Formats: sequence, structure tokens, C-alpha cells
Amino acid sequence: MSSNLAVFESAAPGKAILCGEHAVVHGSPAIAVPVFQVRAVARVRRSDDGARRFSSRNTGLDLRLEDAPDGFWGGALVAALERALAVSLPPFWLEIDSSIPVEAGLGSGAALAVASARALAAFAGRSADDETVNRIAFETEKIHHGTPSGIDNTTVTFARPVYYRRNRPVETFLPAAPLHIVIGLTGIASATGRVVADVRTARDLEPDRYTRIFAEIGAIVYQARAAIETGDLPGLGRLMDLNHEWLCEINVSAHELDRLVAAARTAGALGAKLSGGGRGGNMIALVTPGTAAAVEKALTAAGAVGTIRTEINPP
Repeated sequence: MSSNLAVFESAAPGKAILCGEHAVVHGSPAIAVPVFQVRAVARVRRSDDGARRFSSRNTGLDLRLEDAPDGFWGGALVAALERALAVSLPPFWLEIDSSIPVEAGLGSGAALAVASARALAAFAGRSADDETVNRIAFETEKIHHGTPSGIDNTTVTFARPVYYRRNRPVETFLPAAPLHIVIGLTGIASATGRVVADVRTARDLEPDRYTRIFAEIGAIVYQARAAIETGDLPGLGRLMDLNHEWLCEINVSAHELDRLVAAARTAGALGAKLSGGGRGGNMIALVTPGTAAAVEKALTAAGAVGTIRTEINPP
């Protein structure tokens, strides 16, 4: 195969936040895990028409970068990659496929950026380590979320559980016992950037109250990491429940999310909470192998438009 016909492919998983969302934007820690049951795939080859082209069979996207509107994520991706790798990309055709639901709190934008960055770097003949890919993806995430925390791109890039604190070195870790998680999808689009902006505005109006709440959530995250690393799954479940209550306090839940959380707990989940931006998107439930099916059934009965099972195993 000639170099002009070579295809460079990369894939990246989705992600789910176990605890700490929203507070993480304001300096508290958070924990997130990769979700390998869904993924984004990027394929790059040389363009025949001399353009830089983006396309997706999922969304019907077919766009030349030269004709893209301001704010197109592909422009941010290319600019960040060329700066990071000191390269000028030749004409390319980037094709994207993704099974990650969009605006569902599962890191679809981050996975798209990570997979695309790796495929484009390989196409350009450059090596991009995880730290570099993470920086490129973070710049692209700003298009999706405005002021992202960085946890999505970090979890997707390193594809391991992440204990994340903004502007701190990345900490990945593994559990002492398997984590069995069921994700329930509300089917309601969650515009993370808008919700993050709303929380920021509310914090500016009541700084003392929100500082206290974010500190409480941060303490939950710290305890949750200890529970994960010691295999205390019931303790982790209780912390997830408490985290959900604090997220309700800052008005990022929704009736549909609360209904799914309650259904999961009634069906035997060790704990359940909204995950991600909130006001739609998804919720997560910590289950056991014996309760996973019952929780999935309960979530569907309570209105979930879909469920995803994922598992994070010890080394």
C-alpha cells in the first residue's frame, strides 16, 4: 500500500464520573473511570482534493476545514496539534465513528478529540505521548464546554481510573476489588458547558455556601478513593448517595435523574447518583454481579432510554 493510501486509525473510550463533578471545576478533586463498552474511532488518510476534511457517518458531518464556521472543534484540534507537535498537517480526510451517546455525560467530545489527535499525529509521522494528547484534547474540549475541568480528556486519554485535581499531576489508580457499574441514560441532552456556567454564576452570588458545598464534595471524593483502594464497596456506595444529595443542593439534578437514582437503589444498588453535567445525561449505580440485571430492569422501567454495564478490575 502506498503512503497516500495508508489509513491511520485510533480509538478512545467513553468515561463516567464516579464522584466530584462540578466541584472539580472549582479546585476540588474528582474520580472518573473509562467506559470501554462505548468508544470513538478516528481514521485518517491523505485527502484527494487537497483539503482538510472531516466527516462522520453518525452525524452526517462532511466539512472542509477551510469552510468551517468559527468555533468548529476540528479547527481547535488541528491548531492545538500543530502547536504541540511543531508540524504542519498535509491535506487529510478524517473520518469519525462513535458509539458514545452525545450530550449524555459520557465524554463523547473528549473521546472524539483523543482518537482524532492520535490518528492525526500518526498520519503526520509524529509520536504523541499521553501527556501531549491530553493537552491537545483539553484545548479541543474548551470548544465543547467553555471552561472544562480537564477530567474528561484525562480519563479518556489514560484509559484508567483517574483521581483528578485541576492543575495537579495526573494520578491513575486501580481498585482493590472489581467495580461493577450500571449507567442509566435519561435521553435528555445535557449541555455541560451551560450547566457549569450556571453553577459558576450561583457560586458568585453565594460564595460562602458554594465553597462549603464544594469542600464537602471534595471530602467525599477523598474518602471514595480510599474505599476503592481498600475494596470497601458498601462504603463507596454510601458516599455516592451522599454526593448525589449535594449535587441536588446545587441544582444540577433533574426529576428524571432522581427517579432513576431512586429506582436503582430500590433494586439493590449499593449506591447511585447522577454523573457528569447533570440536568439530563446519565446516572450511575454501583452494583454487584448479582444485582446488575435487576438494576438494569428497574432503570428501564423507570424511564431510562438505555443502560450500559461497565466493570473496572484490579490489576
